[in-house]
Amino acid sequence: MIERPDRTPIPRSFFDRPVLEVAPELLGCTLVRRTDDGPLELRITEVEAYAGEVDPGSHAYRGRTPRNDVMFGPPGHAYVYFTYGMWHCLNVVCGPEGHASGVLLRAGEIIKGAELARKRRLSARYDKELAKGPARLATALDVDHVLKGTDLCLGGDAPLTLYPGQSPTPDLVRNGPRTGVGGEGALHPWRFWIDGDPTVSPYRAHAPRKRAT
Repeated sequence: MIERPDRTPIPRSFFDRPVLEVAPELLGCTLVRRTDDGPLELRITEVEAYAGEVDPGSHAYRGRTPRNDVMFGPPGHAYVYFTYGMWHCLNVVCGPEGHASGVLLRAGEIIKGAELARKRRLSARYDKELAKGPARLATALDVDHVLKGTDLCLGGDAPLTLYPGQSPTPDLVRNGPRTGVGGEGALHPWRFWIDGDPTVSPYRAHAPRKRAT
Protein backbone atom coordinates (compact mmCIF):
# COMPACT_ATOMS: atom_id res chain seq x y z
CA MET A 1 0.00 0.00 0.00
CA ILE A 2 1.38 3.41 -0.99
CA GLU A 3 0.43 6.20 1.39
CA ARG A 4 -0.74 9.51 0.00
CA PRO A 5 1.96 12.20 0.41
CA ASP A 6 -0.37 14.28 2.59
CA ARG A 7 -1.40 11.36 4.81
CA THR A 8 0.16 11.67 8.25
CA PRO A 9 -0.64 9.38 11.19
CA ILE A 10 -2.28 10.89 14.25
CA PRO A 11 0.58 12.08 16.52
CA ARG A 12 1.25 10.49 19.88
CA SER A 13 0.44 13.77 21.61
CA PHE A 14 -3.20 13.28 20.59
CA PHE A 15 -3.38 10.12 22.70
CA ASP A 16 -1.38 11.53 25.60
CA ARG A 17 -4.48 13.18 27.07
CA PRO A 18 -7.36 12.18 29.39
CA VAL A 19 -9.36 9.30 27.96
CA LEU A 20 -12.64 11.24 28.00
CA GLU A 21 -11.09 13.83 25.70
CA VAL A 22 -9.58 11.31 23.30
CA ALA A 23 -12.57 8.97 22.96
CA PRO A 24 -15.12 11.25 21.23
CA GLU A 25 -12.42 12.76 19.02
CA LEU A 26 -11.65 9.32 17.57
CA LEU A 27 -15.07 9.30 15.91
CA GLY A 28 -14.59 9.77 12.18
CA CYS A 29 -10.89 8.87 12.31
CA THR A 30 -9.52 6.23 9.92
CA LEU A 31 -7.92 2.99 11.08
CA VAL A 32 -5.76 1.30 8.46
CA ARG A 33 -5.04 -2.42 8.76
CA ARG A 34 -2.32 -3.76 6.47
CA THR A 35 -2.43 -7.51 5.84
CA ASP A 36 -0.62 -9.92 3.53
CA ASP A 37 -3.80 -9.99 1.42
CA GLY A 38 -4.05 -6.22 1.16
CA PRO A 39 -5.08 -3.15 3.17
CA LEU A 40 -8.37 -2.43 4.86
CA GLU A 41 -9.61 0.93 6.10
CA LEU A 42 -12.24 1.59 8.73
CA ARG A 43 -14.03 4.81 9.63
CA ILE A 44 -14.62 4.76 13.40
CA THR A 45 -18.26 5.33 14.35
CA GLU A 46 -18.51 4.10 17.96
CA VAL A 47 -16.12 3.92 20.91
CA GLU A 48 -16.07 3.43 24.68
CA ALA A 49 -13.72 5.02 27.21
CA TYR A 50 -12.14 3.10 30.10
CA ALA A 51 -10.34 5.06 32.80
CA GLY A 52 -8.04 2.46 34.30
CA GLU A 53 -7.49 2.32 38.04
CA VAL A 54 -10.44 4.60 38.87
CA ASP A 55 -12.91 2.78 36.62
CA PRO A 56 -14.57 -0.43 37.89
CA GLY A 57 -15.34 -1.37 34.28
CA SER A 58 -11.68 -1.34 33.24
CA HIS A 59 -9.34 -4.32 33.02
CA ALA A 60 -6.80 -2.22 34.93
CA TYR A 61 -9.09 -1.39 37.86
CA ARG A 62 -7.31 -3.81 40.19
CA GLY A 63 -3.82 -2.91 39.05
CA ARG A 64 -1.18 -3.99 36.59
CA THR A 65 -1.06 -7.58 35.31
CA PRO A 66 0.61 -9.36 32.37
CA ARG A 67 -2.73 -9.17 30.55
CA ASN A 68 -3.25 -5.40 30.86
CA ASP A 69 0.39 -4.26 30.92
CA VAL A 70 0.07 -2.48 27.56
CA MET A 71 -2.66 -0.22 28.99
CA PHE A 72 -0.11 1.50 31.22
CA GLY A 73 1.58 3.10 28.24
CA PRO A 74 3.10 4.54 26.29
CA PRO A 75 0.00 6.05 24.64
CA GLY A 76 -0.84 5.45 21.02
CA HIS A 77 -0.45 1.66 21.14
CA ALA A 78 -2.96 -1.14 20.60
CA TYR A 79 -4.33 -3.12 23.53
CA VAL A 80 -5.89 -6.34 22.22
CA TYR A 81 -7.66 -8.75 24.55
CA PHE A 82 -9.44 -12.09 24.21
CA THR A 83 -12.97 -12.43 25.56
CA TYR A 84 -15.54 -15.20 26.05
CA GLY A 85 -12.96 -17.71 24.88
CA MET A 86 -13.51 -16.85 21.22
CA TRP A 87 -13.30 -13.13 20.33
CA HIS A 88 -10.66 -10.42 20.24
CA CYS A 89 -11.31 -6.72 20.89
CA LEU A 90 -9.15 -3.74 19.91
CA ASN A 91 -8.42 -0.77 22.17
CA VAL A 92 -6.30 2.36 21.81
CA VAL A 93 -4.09 3.19 24.81
CA CYS A 94 -4.20 6.82 25.89
CA GLY A 95 -3.36 9.09 28.81
CA PRO A 96 0.02 9.65 30.48
CA GLU A 97 2.36 6.68 30.67
CA GLY A 98 2.00 4.80 33.94
CA HIS A 99 -1.74 5.47 34.29
CA ALA A 100 -3.81 2.87 32.45
CA SER A 101 -6.64 4.05 30.23
CA GLY A 102 -7.88 3.14 26.81
CA VAL A 103 -10.60 3.48 24.20
CA LEU A 104 -12.41 0.41 22.94
CA LEU A 105 -13.16 0.60 19.22
CA ARG A 106 -16.74 -0.66 19.20
CA ALA A 107 -17.83 -0.20 15.59
CA GLY A 108 -17.01 1.32 12.25
CA GLU A 109 -17.59 1.41 8.51
CA ILE A 110 -15.25 -0.52 6.24
CA ILE A 111 -14.41 2.06 3.59
CA LYS A 112 -11.67 0.09 1.81
CA GLY A 113 -11.05 -3.63 1.56
CA ALA A 114 -14.64 -4.71 2.14
CA GLU A 115 -14.03 -7.77 -0.04
CA LEU A 116 -11.36 -8.91 2.44
CA ALA A 117 -13.59 -8.21 5.43
CA ARG A 118 -16.45 -10.22 3.90
CA LYS A 119 -14.23 -13.31 3.76
CA ARG A 120 -13.71 -13.08 7.51
CA ARG A 121 -17.29 -12.07 8.36
CA LEU A 122 -19.30 -14.64 6.43
CA SER A 123 -22.33 -14.19 8.68
CA ALA A 124 -22.67 -10.48 7.81
CA ARG A 125 -25.72 -9.99 5.59
CA TYR A 126 -24.82 -6.42 4.64
CA ASP A 127 -21.59 -4.42 4.58
CA LYS A 128 -22.89 -2.17 7.37
CA GLU A 129 -22.68 -5.23 9.65
CA LEU A 130 -19.06 -6.10 8.89
CA ALA A 131 -17.66 -4.16 11.87
CA LYS A 132 -20.83 -3.53 13.88
CA GLY A 133 -19.57 -4.41 17.36
CA PRO A 134 -16.08 -4.75 18.88
CA ALA A 135 -15.60 -8.47 18.19
CA ARG A 136 -16.91 -8.09 14.64
CA LEU A 137 -14.60 -5.13 14.08
CA ALA A 138 -11.54 -7.11 15.18
CA THR A 139 -12.58 -10.13 13.13
CA ALA A 140 -13.22 -8.08 9.99
CA LEU A 141 -9.79 -6.45 10.27
CA ASP A 142 -7.96 -9.68 11.17
CA VAL A 143 -6.90 -8.34 14.57
CA ASP A 144 -5.75 -10.80 17.23
CA HIS A 145 -3.28 -11.04 20.14
CA VAL A 146 -0.30 -10.84 17.76
CA LEU A 147 -1.06 -7.13 17.31
CA LYS A 148 -1.12 -6.38 21.04
CA GLY A 149 1.28 -3.50 21.69
CA THR A 150 1.40 -2.34 18.06
CA ASP A 151 2.34 1.33 17.70
CA LEU A 152 -0.57 3.07 15.96
CA CYS A 153 1.39 6.27 15.22
CA LEU A 154 4.01 4.91 12.82
CA GLY A 155 2.37 4.68 9.40
CA GLY A 156 4.43 3.23 6.57
CA ASP A 157 4.21 -0.56 6.60
CA ALA A 158 2.99 -0.84 10.19
CA PRO A 159 0.14 -3.37 10.54
CA LEU A 160 -2.15 -0.84 12.23
CA THR A 161 -2.19 2.95 11.91
CA LEU A 162 -4.66 5.64 12.95
CA TYR A 163 -5.13 8.62 10.65
CA PRO A 164 -7.26 11.74 10.94
CA GLY A 165 -10.60 11.54 9.18
CA GLN A 166 -13.70 13.65 8.80
CA SER A 167 -15.00 14.40 12.28
CA PRO A 168 -18.77 14.40 12.77
CA THR A 169 -20.40 17.69 13.61
CA PRO A 170 -20.97 18.16 17.38
CA ASP A 171 -24.73 17.72 17.01
CA LEU A 172 -24.20 14.17 15.73
CA VAL A 173 -22.03 12.99 18.64
CA ARG A 174 -24.03 11.12 21.27
CA ASN A 175 -22.97 9.53 24.54
CA GLY A 176 -24.50 7.14 27.04
CA PRO A 177 -23.80 4.11 29.26
CA ARG A 178 -21.27 1.57 28.06
CA THR A 179 -22.56 -1.67 26.60
CA GLY A 180 -22.50 -4.71 28.88
CA VAL A 181 -20.76 -2.99 31.80
CA GLY A 182 -22.17 -3.83 35.22
CA GLY A 183 -21.51 -2.88 38.83
CA GLU A 184 -20.33 0.59 39.81
CA GLY A 185 -19.21 1.39 36.27
CA ALA A 186 -22.57 0.67 34.67
CA LEU A 187 -23.87 4.23 34.61
CA HIS A 188 -20.77 6.04 33.34
CA PRO A 189 -21.91 7.72 30.09
CA TRP A 190 -18.61 6.87 28.41
CA ARG A 191 -19.88 5.32 25.19
CA PHE A 192 -19.70 7.73 22.24
CA TRP A 193 -21.19 7.23 18.79
CA ILE A 194 -22.23 9.02 15.61
CA ASP A 195 -25.97 9.45 15.73
CA GLY A 196 -27.88 7.78 12.92
CA ASP A 197 -24.90 5.88 11.52
CA PRO A 198 -26.02 2.39 10.43
CA THR A 199 -22.77 0.75 11.55
CA VAL A 200 -23.23 1.67 15.24
CA SER A 201 -23.94 -1.37 17.41
CA PRO A 202 -27.14 -1.65 19.50
CA TYR A 203 -26.90 -0.83 23.20
CA ARG A 204 -27.25 -3.77 25.58
CA ALA A 205 -27.30 -3.43 29.36
CA HIS A 206 -25.19 -5.74 31.48
CA ALA A 207 -26.69 -9.19 32.02
CA PRO A 208 -25.03 -11.26 34.78
CA ARG A 209 -23.78 -14.59 33.50
CA LYS A 210 -25.60 -17.50 35.08
CA ARG A 211 -23.59 -20.35 36.50
CA ALA A 212 -24.48 -23.81 35.32
CA THR A 213 -26.18 -25.90 37.96
